[in-house]
This record gives sequence, C-alpha cells and structure tokens, in this order.
Amino acid sequence: MPSLQSAYRANHSTETAVLRVLADILLALDRGDFAALVLLDLSAAFDTVDHATLLRRLELSYGIRGTALSWFKSYLSERTQFIRSGSTTSRPTVVRFGVPQVSVLGPILFLLYTADLLGLVARHGLRSHLYADDTQVYGFCAPRSTAALQNQLTACVEGIGKWMSANRLQLNASKTEILWCSSQRRVSQLSRQPFVVCESSVAPSTVVRDLGVWLDNGLTLASHITKTIAGCFAKLRQLRSI
Repeated sequence: MPSLQSAYRANHSTETAVLRVLADILLALDRGDFAALVLLDLSAAFDTVDHATLLRRLELSYGIRGTALSWFKSYLSERTQFIRSGSTTSRPTVVRFGVPQVSVLGPILFLLYTADLLGLVARHGLRSHLYADDTQVYGFCAPRSTAALQNQLTACVEGIGKWMSANRLQLNASKTEILWCSSQRRVSQLSRQPFVVCESSVAPSTVVRDLGVWLDNGLTLASHITKTIAGCFAKLRQLRSI
C-alpha cells in the first residue's frame, strides 16, 4: 500500500524527475549494461479520474478521514462546466469525473490516484517514476539479455494497462515511446524488436522527449542541444523582426 510520503517522493520537480531517471540509466551503462525506458502516455488522464474511487483511496490507502476527507469531497463535487462561443454559452453540466488541471491540487490528487502503479512495477522487478500524468518505466540488463528484459517490460506494461482500465484510465499506444540506451560504442547492438502496448506494435525510438529533455539512445544529449539551439534562433529571429 503506498504512503503519502512515497507518493510525494515520486513527484518532484521536472528537473529532479529527469535527473533521477538519467542517473539510474547512466549507472547501468557504466556497468556495461543496456537500459530500456518506456514513456507511457495516457488519454485525457486528468479528465477521467473517478471521484468515488479517489475519495475511497484517500480514506483507505492514505488514512485521510473526517473533516479532511470532507474538504476533498467538497472540492471535487458540484463542479460545472460549459462551452462559450462568442456571446453564446451552452447549458452548465455537472462534472462527475476528473480533477482540475489548472490547480495545485489537481496533479497531486492524480498522483495519489495512481500511486499503486509504483508497487505494480516493482513486482515486475523494474523501476518507475511518476510525474503528474507522465509515467516512466525502466530497467537494465546485460547485453545478452535484452529479449528477457523486453518480455519483462511487455508484461509490466500489460499489467499497467489492465490496472488503468479498471480505474477508468486508458493507455495511449500511439503516443507511448520506448528507448533502448547503451554506451555510444554499443548503440549498433541495441534491439530493434517492437514492443506490444495495448495490442499495438511500438517500435523503439532513437530519440524521445522526456519531460522537456530530448534523450538519444547513446545519451549524448546532442539532440537536446540541437533542438535548444534551434529554439533560441527562432526566438532571436522574432526579436530581430521587432
């Protein structure tokens, strides 16, 4: 059962989140191992949180009861939303699912809602990191054991998909990315076999974007530097026009 403390540790700042994963992978590469990183994408994650399940989890898993639980119940209930187009607005509709995305509590409540994933991933012998609705799963292996690690990750992602379906969440296979990592001299040895995510085939990428940082399979950060420079030049061109 997750604790409030473990859930909080899983959701540090963006920089801390990326550095933690990078540190684990770099230590594995220094040992001569390969690493595989799976970046899971959820469809409309914040909008599908079930209020009754969340409140029950706050009470049973985290011991939030009495007045404090009533605060959360009041915060989530009787919210309405409507659509405005010009001067025309639709009739307000009660929001029965989801947590507010533009609030401080929204990401925290979502993390508490999904904290059980930490234990699920650990039971598969892998590591995980949760940052709001970004879920990362990764593991390491000797170069000769990539097939075993791939099977391990596939089984773990399948378990995550079933857990999410049972909790009104949905994995988005089309946006889920997988990155094999190694030292630069071993990049050519990395597996190119596709993974199975939600019955869809997902081929490993050579570059992925992890919380705003571009990672390549040799962890050179060359792609991140190139894209950062390109972004800077774009801003400079805008300033020049001004």
